[in-house]
Amino acid sequence: MELLKQIKELSDVITDAYFVVDADRNILDFNRAFHAMLPRSVARGLKGKKCYDVLQLEICKENCIAQSCWKGKKHTRLDEINGKVAKTDRKLTFILSALPFFDDDGAPEAAMVVHRNVTDEAQVQVKYQEMLDNAKREREQLKHVIRARTKDLLETSQQLLKTQKELLDFKRGRVV
Repeated sequence: MELLKQIKELSDVITDAYFVVDADRNILDFNRAFHAMLPRSVARGLKGKKCYDVLQLEICKENCIAQSCWKGKKHTRLDEINGKVAKTDRKLTFILSALPFFDDDGAPEAAMVVHRNVTDEAQVQVKYQEMLDNAKREREQLKHVIRARTKDLLETSQQLLKTQKELLDFKRGRVV
């Protein structure tokens, strides 16, 4: 297939993992980065396997990115798609891009699906958001403590003024 030869020529400049699927979502080709992210048991005999049997993403069964790009007849990108590699429990997060290829009659011939693994970045983002949320809660708690202490200080100050007035009145002989 001429298309696969052309993609292979570009594969050295594509550092993200990718695979090429046919209209039935069978893997036709892939690069080293895609092969390397798979356990050996999954990576063996990769060509011809269904892409959703290899990479189990939350969108695969119902909202396939390859089918979406064929339907829209244009490049498609999806951010922060979660899933896992088959036969593993490790959760992964990807930015996906798919580029459609059509035959001379306009029928879907193939799609190149590129996977940028952003798992680490997503985890950092979650932790950062947790830190921001914790800081916000701590600020709210501090505001509450400051308000309560300010109220106590004002009440104590009022009590002190009242006591000072009583002492002055007593000193001046106004209190019997």
